[in-house]
Amino acid sequence: MNWYVIRAISGQEKKVKQYLDSEIQRLHMEDAIHQVLIPTEKVFEMRNGKKKTRERSFLPGYILIEAALQPEVIQAIKDVPGVIGFLGEKGQQPAPIRKSEINKILGKVDEMNELGEMPETPFYLGEPVKVMDGPFNGFSGIIDEVMPDKKKLKVIVKIFGRNTPVELNYLQVEKE
Repeated sequence: MNWYVIRAISGQEKKVKQYLDSEIQRLHMEDAIHQVLIPTEKVFEMRNGKKKTRERSFLPGYILIEAALQPEVIQAIKDVPGVIGFLGEKGQQPAPIRKSEINKILGKVDEMNELGEMPETPFYLGEPVKVMDGPFNGFSGIIDEVMPDKKKLKVIVKIFGRNTPVELNYLQVEKE
């Protein structure tokens, strides 16, 4: 079994996953297709003065599938409404993605953890940091919460004059 990336119509990833799951059941392809995943991330929003958490796809328009592809399985996947095709498709045979890439996407391997350069808790409450990556790039903030088990921080960033909590990876910030 290898991992492949399916291109889908952006915004319809959940619907395509439901169709794929039902097609797998209907055509009895459980042995050929092991998993269908939509890579998501948790996002914090402020609505009506309250913090709301929601999940959003961090690879919009893409779905991951673990499968042993045969021509009939490929055709069944391509026939699902909302599927555009496979990423890296050469001729008729889609190209699998590398194990290191899938491990990064699934969060199984943390690059800094492998190198052993990151201390257990490199950040402390109340410490000023600067966001270096992501949608809040360039903003400064204060650490409100440290989650060493997830290697994440909750940083209070001032956006348009309001303090907004943002959850970031250790790799997305640097100390000021």
